[in-house]
Amino acid sequence: MAKTIKVLTVDDHPLLREGIAAVIEGEQDIELVAEAANGQEAIELFRLHRPDVTLMDLQMPGMNGIETIVAIRSEFPDARFVVLTTYQGDVQAFRALKAGASGYLLKSMLRKDLLETIRAVNSGKRRIPPEIAAELAEHMTQDALSDREIEVLQRVANGNSNKIIGAQLSVSEATIKGHMKSILSKLGANDRTHAVTIAIKRGFIDG
Repeated sequence: MAKTIKVLTVDDHPLLREGIAAVIEGEQDIELVAEAANGQEAIELFRLHRPDVTLMDLQMPGMNGIETIVAIRSEFPDARFVVLTTYQGDVQAFRALKAGASGYLLKSMLRKDLLETIRAVNSGKRRIPPEIAAELAEHMTQDALSDREIEVLQRVANGNSNKIIGAQLSVSEATIKGHMKSILSKLGANDRTHAVTIAIKRGFIDG
């Protein structure tokens, strides 16, 4: 008889954890062994249960999903993760996959794709929704924003002018203008507002 796939769920929303439990319940080959509400709890429960597949929320207060994946994999390099998110931003997907996730699942697709994704990842396959794979492929060839450009753009999103951002970062207004020119070019944006919209959609910055 095939070994049961042990699953750990990590999400700060109890309703989502209940939803996952309901989808898994009754499956002969999959067992939900534990539920964590945050990253720290996830690390402790992983040590305790050694799940085959961990379902990991990306956006959590305190330690986010990507940081939690990195922490667990530093201790258990073979740990397998499926990232759960409401968010289709390709930058988030790329970071999660780089951190070691094997699957990426939008929360809106849970009922339809969860079980199949758990089984696929458990058997060593990668599972990424086609629309996210397409976004990743489309943006792979483009220059990523540098850390400083992301910092500047986040401050633009918060409503600051170039002059104010320059003062905040102890550089000249002309330097900030140079960063903005580079950002607009990399994102294919028409203006500052358009750049912020694109950056939020793709997951470079928080809205």
